[in-house]
Amino acid sequence: MRVAYLNPVSALGGAERSLLDLIAALAVHDSAFEPHLVCGEEGPLTEAARAQGVETTVLRLPPALGQLGDSALRSGGLRAALRFAAGAPTAAWAAADYGASLRDVLRRLRPDWIHSNALKTHLLTPAFSDVAPVVWHLRDAIGQRRIAKRLLALAARKARVGIGISSYVVRDARAALGRLPLVAVENAIDLGTFSPQGSVAELDTLAGVPPLSSRSLRLGLVATYGRWKGQDVFLSALGELARRAPQLSWRAYVIGGPIYRTAGSQWSLAELREGAVRAGIGERVAFVPFQADPAPVFRALDVVVHASTRPEPFGRTIAEAMACERALIVARAGGAAELFSEGINALGVTPGEPSELAAALGRLVGDKGLRERLGAQAGRHAASRFDRLRLGHEVGAVYAAYRP
Repeated sequence: MRVAYLNPVSALGGAERSLLDLIAALAVHDSAFEPHLVCGEEGPLTEAARAQGVETTVLRLPPALGQLGDSALRSGGLRAALRFAAGAPTAAWAAADYGASLRDVLRRLRPDWIHSNALKTHLLTPAFSDVAPVVWHLRDAIGQRRIAKRLLALAARKARVGIGISSYVVRDARAALGRLPLVAVENAIDLGTFSPQGSVAELDTLAGVPPLSSRSLRLGLVATYGRWKGQDVFLSALGELARRAPQLSWRAYVIGGPIYRTAGSQWSLAELREGAVRAGIGERVAFVPFQADPAPVFRALDVVVHASTRPEPFGRTIAEAMACERALIVARAGGAAELFSEGINALGVTPGEPSELAAALGRLVGDKGLRERLGAQAGRHAASRFDRLRLGHEVGAVYAAYRP
């Protein structure tokens, strides 16, 4: 079975790493599986795919299309709306040209399935749906996208089936996508990579700060710099923690970077540094650049924080931190709320509430036994639920069930 996978960018965010996990699992599941990646640019994803033995074609995404997106409209105000409106006509022409070129590439590949991995390639489905049946991998909560959800509802008429990465994503999409069949296949990770054993990142070296005392704890948030990932909430909570419990010894790490191209949707490093200073903790927060291999980062942290301010479609960092047996705090909304049991394998907090997050951080920093119990239970939970090998069976079954 030959499958063409479409991804507009070559960053290695959660969606892209999940795509690589899916391809690896299908290769184990089906000896006749022939994956081919069609990507909008050269970069870490194409390099990783080739290293994994995946044939890859780069069809460069026009800048006007790559930079346009409605994600910034939710927090960017009038300026973001005007920027979006100004770029929309050019992006529409670019999308038409790119869709035609993509169709030519796919016709040469002659796939049995076309597997779209992102909203931008979902939207182009009418341009190439006559080549082969199209499956959408839904990795976003599209109900929150003011403009995209309307365009996706139209494009969905040309797709065969949608795969949602959590039950939450499927429920959210069902209201927007009309009659498109939807199947939940929960995300998974490589448990050989994410485990308590292995190399440990030198976070202080990566951040360019003096070494931390061995008596101090390391608290970290690992995420891209998307404005909804909650770095601002994390910094506010840390400031409150420092005021509430000045006797506790810790350093916090903000790990990530602005890896996508959509204008206005991401924090800058300067903004986050200013946020730490405003919170009164500028000297207690270190900034680590984006790490393509996050497993050593998780192993270096004593407490991992997930702080997304909107419902998370899944929450890959939650599964990864659990598999590394880290004590974990989760913003309990959307797919993230489905991944843990409160007080058993993680602590939950209300999204966007720094005071709650500060209280949870205080509990974990002050209680070594609680950190160890949560970490051990998280590891057992991850082993039973997040092994990527099941993706081969589950997605393979979708291909078989919806094949023409």
